[in-house]
Amino acid sequence: MASSAVVPRLAGEALRPNVLASANGLSSSRVAVTRHWRGRGVRCCTAGSSGGGAGAGAVVPGEEFVGFFREAWPYIRGHRGSTFVVVISSEVVSGPHFDRVLQDISLLHGLGIKFVLVPGTHVQIDKLLSERGKKAKYVGQYRITDKDAKDAAMDAAGRIRLTIEAKLSPGPPMLNLRRHGVIGRWHCLVDNIASGNFLGAKRRGVVNGIDYGFTGEVTKIDVSQIRERLDSNSIVVVSNMGYSSSGEVLNCNTYEVATACALAMEADKLICIVDGQIFDEHGRVIHFMSIEEADLLIRKRAKQSDIAASYVKVVDEEGINSLHKGDNGPSLSAKAHIINGYAAAFQNGLGFNNGNSIYSGEQGFAIGGEEQLSRSNAASFQNGLGFNNGNGFYSGEQGFAIGGEERLSRSNGYLSELAAAAYVCHGGVQRVHIIDGSVDGSLLLELFTRDGAGTMIARDVYEGTRMATAEDLPGIRKIIRPLEDSGVLVRRTDAELLEALESFYVVERDGSIIACAALFPFPEEKSGEVAAIAVSEECRGRGQGDKLLDYVEKVALSLGLEKLFLLTTRTADWFVRRGFSECSIESIPEQRRKRINLSRGSKYYIKQLQPKPAGVNANNFVIR
Repeated sequence: MASSAVVPRLAGEALRPNVLASANGLSSSRVAVTRHWRGRGVRCCTAGSSGGGAGAGAVVPGEEFVGFFREAWPYIRGHRGSTFVVVISSEVVSGPHFDRVLQDISLLHGLGIKFVLVPGTHVQIDKLLSERGKKAKYVGQYRITDKDAKDAAMDAAGRIRLTIEAKLSPGPPMLNLRRHGVIGRWHCLVDNIASGNFLGAKRRGVVNGIDYGFTGEVTKIDVSQIRERLDSNSIVVVSNMGYSSSGEVLNCNTYEVATACALAMEADKLICIVDGQIFDEHGRVIHFMSIEEADLLIRKRAKQSDIAASYVKVVDEEGINSLHKGDNGPSLSAKAHIINGYAAAFQNGLGFNNGNSIYSGEQGFAIGGEEQLSRSNAASFQNGLGFNNGNGFYSGEQGFAIGGEERLSRSNGYLSELAAAAYVCHGGVQRVHIIDGSVDGSLLLELFTRDGAGTMIARDVYEGTRMATAEDLPGIRKIIRPLEDSGVLVRRTDAELLEALESFYVVERDGSIIACAALFPFPEEKSGEVAAIAVSEECRGRGQGDKLLDYVEKVALSLGLEKLFLLTTRTADWFVRRGFSECSIESIPEQRRKRINLSRGSKYYIKQLQPKPAGVNANNFVIR
C-alpha cells in the first residue's frame, strides 16, 4: 500500500483512502471510464489523461485490472483450500463498513477459502442495556453477566448472526453475469451459512468474591462438526454464546473463542479485523513482524505495562516460548539489522495504561472490553474438542487480560491484538493478520498484494535462520558438495569457505544445517552477489530456498544495497521465477568481473530490490 495513503491518526479516527485505486497506481481523483464499443476496444481514462491516441498519458484498456489480477494470481492459488478464522471486532460489526467486509469474505469464499467467523458483540450488548435502562458492569476485563446482560447478549448474538446470514445470502450481482450466457446455473452461487452449538462453556463463577453470573469460559471447540460444515462449502459462524453441560447459555469472550477456534482448527490464519491500524512513528503502516520481533517488543514493555507483563508470565511459565531459552532457538542476525526497533519500548503517546486492571482467568486467550487474554495449561487440544489436560476443561488461573474501560477507550491502542497474535503464533498458527476494517478492501489487499494493507505476524518466517559460524563449516560442506560435484556450484576449498564464512547465512533445524546462502556486498555500486544457495536433499521442495533468499534480500536492503546479481549455469529458471532477469556482464561490478572464470560460461542475472514500505525506529514504534 502506498505510504502516501497512510497518515498518522489517533485511535478511533477514520482512515478511508481510496486504497484499491492507490494500489493499482490510480489517483483517488479518478474520472469516469470512457468506453467505445463496436469492436474498437475500451479506452480507460484517468486523471491527467487526455483520453486520446497512444501518446503519453494514454491508458491501455484494462491495464490496471490486468496488472492487479496477475499480481494476485499466486496468492489466489496459494490460499485456495486454506482455513481462516476471522474475528471481527464489535466496533466493526456495529459500524458502516461491516457490509463491505462481508462482501469481501463472500468473494474470498468463492475463491475456495474456508471461513470461520467470530463476530464481536460488546458494543451491541452495551447499547441494548442502555436502551433498556440498564448499565453495563465490568470488573477488570470481564463483564458481569446478570440476567439483563444475558438477555441482551443473546439478543445481540442472534441479531448479528441473522445479519451475517442475510448479507451473505444474495451471492454475486446477477446483472454482471448475464453477458456470459445463460444465467440459470449462476443462481446457486450463494454462500451457505452454518451455525450451531460448536462452543462448549462453563460458568466463570465467583472469583475474589465477585459473582460473574452467566459469564462463561470456553471448555471445548467441536472441531469435527465445524470441519464437516466447511467441507460442505459453508461459511461457519461461531457465536460467543457458549453452552454448558447443564444446558445453560453463557456469554463468553469473543477473542477467547476466536483464538481457541484458531488453535483447535489448526487454522492457516487468524485474521483480526479491527477499527484501526499499527503505524510507525512516521504514520506508515507496519506490514510485517515475526513472532520473535513481536515477542521482544512486548517484553520490552513488560516493566511499564500490565498487559505485557501478563503476556511474559503466561508465555514463560507455561513453557510455550522457545525464543528465550538457550542459544539453539530461532534467531536473526544482528548484522542483518532485521529486528532493529521491534524490541523497542513504546512511547508514552501510545496511551498504554499502566493501571492494575489485570485479573487471572481460567480460559484460553482473550482480549477486549469484557474480553480477556488468557490461556489454558496447554495450547494443544484433545481430539479437537477439549484442552489437553485429561478432562477437556480448563484448569488453573493463568490470565492474560485487558478489559473494561481500558479496552473500550482503546487507551492501550492495539497492543492487546498484538499480544493475542503472538500467543496464537506460539500455539502453532502460522500467520496472524491485524487489519483495519474501516479501510475499504483492506482484507483483499492484505491477502492478495505483496505488502498487504495491515500488519502480519508470522511464526515460521526465518525460523532458525542466522549467520554462519566456524562450527557450521562441516554442515555447509555437506550441503554444497553434491552441487559442486555436479557443476552447479563453483568448487571451494575448506580454506576458501572459511575465509568467506562471515558472508554465509544458514538455516538450522534440530542442530543440523539444512540450507545455506552467501551474500557478498559491493557497497560502492550498491549491489551484492548472491551465491551458494543450497538446500539439503531431504528438505528440498519445502520452501527453504525461498525463505533463505528472502532473508538475504532483507539483509541486502538493511545494508543499503539496491540490487542483487548472481552467476549461474544450471539454475536460471529458479531465479527467474523469483524476480531475477538476465543481464550483460557489464551489469556486474567491475571488481567482480575481474574474478569471473569465463570458461564456465555462466549466465548473469540481476534483480532490483524494493525497499520495505514501512520501517520501525528503535525508540519510536507506534501503535494507534
